[in-house]
Amino acid sequence: MRETDSGSQLSTINSQLFSDYHSHPQGHRVRPYSQELLQPWVDHARKSGLTDIAFTDHDRYHEGVDFGEIDRLRERNPDVKIRAGIELDNDPETSAAGRKWVEKNRDRLDFVLGSVHYLERDDQMFDSVPTGAEQFAGRDIDKIYADYFRRIREMAGTGLIDCLSHLDLVKIHGHRPKEKIEALVEETLDFIAERGLCIELSTAGWRKPVNELYPSDEIIRLAMTKGIGFTTASDAHSAVQLGENYERLAEKMAEMGIKQICVFEKHKMQPRMVQ
Repeated sequence: MRETDSGSQLSTINSQLFSDYHSHPQGHRVRPYSQELLQPWVDHARKSGLTDIAFTDHDRYHEGVDFGEIDRLRERNPDVKIRAGIELDNDPETSAAGRKWVEKNRDRLDFVLGSVHYLERDDQMFDSVPTGAEQFAGRDIDKIYADYFRRIREMAGTGLIDCLSHLDLVKIHGHRPKEKIEALVEETLDFIAERGLCIELSTAGWRKPVNELYPSDEIIRLAMTKGIGFTTASDAHSAVQLGENYERLAEKMAEMGIKQICVFEKHKMQPRMVQ
């Protein structure tokens, strides 16, 4: 979606989906929260018909998160629910400090995402495009998938997160396992369901080399049989990416019979019907 689109057009497109629970106002660097940094995100959310958004910068940039600025933003924009969040990942250098920060600030946070961006290499995120694809070259893809989902279970088991982001991110470069994905992911979905966690439906996959929603249809169907809830997300790294491809996501959800999405306040999951 382009910033030049009219608010009425965007609101019509996104009338069914009202929340975006994965966004990165800081991008990939420390940028202290301020009204100047955050207000454009709320402005674009409003233009896009979004009424419930979560800021979920990576935990390695937690120094830039300012809860006071979020509170001031809420006062200035009472028509939009603004959730304080963070994305906790498995960065071998920063995740320990990130987890301590989440533990310390849990009462100030509404929502914690959990993700896996690192496999065997400590110096490179496997989802870097295009260089991360090197980590898959000549490897047994089924073993990589199994290792990835093991790491997802470890993240889910921390007791710190509310939702797993881009659950099958491992497919980002287009590598597919020989074994059926349902067999590879079922243990992980059982683990998620037992802990009452959600997974996100992320449109980010449509702008990546794999060109597919995260997670795949097969994973979504299996998650639905286990009673796992969903959030909706764009993984926006700029304000104009909020709600990106939501019209396409709404069609996918209707096709699959998903009639509820989840929002969070102080880590309490609240199911909401979609129209």
